[in-house]
Amino acid sequence: MKQLVFGHKNPDTDAIVAAKAYSYLLNQLGYETEAVALGEPNDETNFVLEHFSEPTPRVITSASSETEEVVLVDHNEAQQSVDDIKDVRVTHVIDHHRIANFVTALPLYYHAEPVGCTSTIIFKEFQENNVEIPAKLAGLMLSAIISDTLLFKSPTTTDVDIAIGKKLAEIAEVDYEKYGLAMLKAGTNLATKTAEELVTSDAKSFEMGGKTVRVDQVNTVDLDEVFAREDELRAAIEAQNKDNGYDLFLLMVTNILDSNTRLLTLGSGQEVVEKAFDQKLVDDKMDLPGIVSRKKQVVPPLEEAFA
Repeated sequence: MKQLVFGHKNPDTDAIVAAKAYSYLLNQLGYETEAVALGEPNDETNFVLEHFSEPTPRVITSASSETEEVVLVDHNEAQQSVDDIKDVRVTHVIDHHRIANFVTALPLYYHAEPVGCTSTIIFKEFQENNVEIPAKLAGLMLSAIISDTLLFKSPTTTDVDIAIGKKLAEIAEVDYEKYGLAMLKAGTNLATKTAEELVTSDAKSFEMGGKTVRVDQVNTVDLDEVFAREDELRAAIEAQNKDNGYDLFLLMVTNILDSNTRLLTLGSGQEVVEKAFDQKLVDDKMDLPGIVSRKKQVVPPLEEAFA
């Protein structure tokens, strides 16, 4: 029976690449798997796939119609996974996030580490199983690490991410600094995107204090250029809150060049946001110098403030 391997909804580069990399490894170990996606790749990921001449994975909206078993990468929380996750058996999880809202009826293989990228963990899986990483796949995995660590500048970056990233660059024969900057900039071409696309392209939901908190992140090289469209962004966020029942929506607009974020937040619980970051919102916005990581610098203080 073929198993499906996939990352989270609104997939980023790591979600797409980790699915491909782990599916390849499992197939080398005798499994029958296919890497799929829970959404269309973003501009950055499309740049990566095109650069390495790698096909785009097919997108699925349900899994139980074609398999009984799935493999999760780069996520574990049910609200970030395929809609019918409760109707299939999860046999493997490879992840670098917190564990929440995750329950299985049967034992499974679970490998989680507090590193900057899921593909870093998958590199270790290749080593442990003595499976060689092809050059193209090494380039893809390097791309995922660059994406998640913002070219090793994010506070989520560990020495392990850096060491493995450099090893993958050698295998792929890629100048990781030159390539990485071009890759990150490819993901900041926002002018052609609608406001709805901007507020949904990299959004994740979290349950905090009985509320559903939606956090979206947009990378840019010019904060003012993004906030010139603030009225559109507000309207799109309000529509998201109304249509999907989100209690609070946080839009992180992150300048990848100077590692700063401007936050736009709408919904109930704004006083909790102020408590989390120890500053006042001004017209629903606040600047967060040095903040670039949703996982490490935004979600944890929010959870603590909601507790």
